[in-house]
Amino acid sequence: MMVYWSLALLLPLLVQSLPITEEDLPIDCEDVFRNGSIHNGVYTIYPVGQEVPMEVYCDMGCTDNENHQSHWTVIMRRMDGTVNFDRPYSHYEEGFGNKNGEYWLGLQNMHLLTYRTKYMLRVDMEDFEGGKVYALYGTFFLESESDGYRLRVIDFSNGGAGDSLANHNGQRFSTFDRDQDAWYWGQCNQDHKWGGFWFHHCTNANTNGRYQWKNYRVNDGSGLNWSGWTVSSLKAISMKVRRLSLDD
Repeated sequence: MMVYWSLALLLPLLVQSLPITEEDLPIDCEDVFRNGSIHNGVYTIYPVGQEVPMEVYCDMGCTDNENHQSHWTVIMRRMDGTVNFDRPYSHYEEGFGNKNGEYWLGLQNMHLLTYRTKYMLRVDMEDFEGGKVYALYGTFFLESESDGYRLRVIDFSNGGAGDSLANHNGQRFSTFDRDQDAWYWGQCNQDHKWGGFWFHHCTNANTNGRYQWKNYRVNDGSGLNWSGWTVSSLKAISMKVRRLSLDD
């Protein structure tokens, strides 16, 4: 009887001390949901193993019945202008901001998340009148640092926003201190107010511009710009990814 009770007392400690295997670690928010966390919020994922944890905001579709019934890993979010996106290349590479608010996951993290498994991209946006639309891309990934984190995005589906990334597909990432855009006559974000982006010559979209307020027209490409939908700066925009299943 004493042996039985001793084992009963020790069992919880033994379970807690079992090593966590790579298979147990969530690689994105889809895994976080399957592990039992069903609410929107900040979670830690491990796309390349426990040595490289990433903190991300997970959009579990709690507040959007039309969110493709999916669990999205948010890689960029703008909503109120509280985080400065006028930053050098190193900041965009490493990531910055507040995971509960505005943030940029980081080019290196985005590459690590998307280069081994096929992901789709959803871009959600909202104007100051309460209108909401989205753009969906069936394939999304970033090339490595050696290739300038070149953007790969194809298979567009329209959710009312129009396709404003087609012109940027295949472009390297540029900031004011690292010019990798395709404009031969200058530098797309040379006035430092566009933030970093995969500029072509120059922009049909810019999710990382300086936050502007209602009725600000983005004729010069500044502000939160998505030309396929509106010429005014957006109130909010986010980029989120989801791992494709066999059904997809």
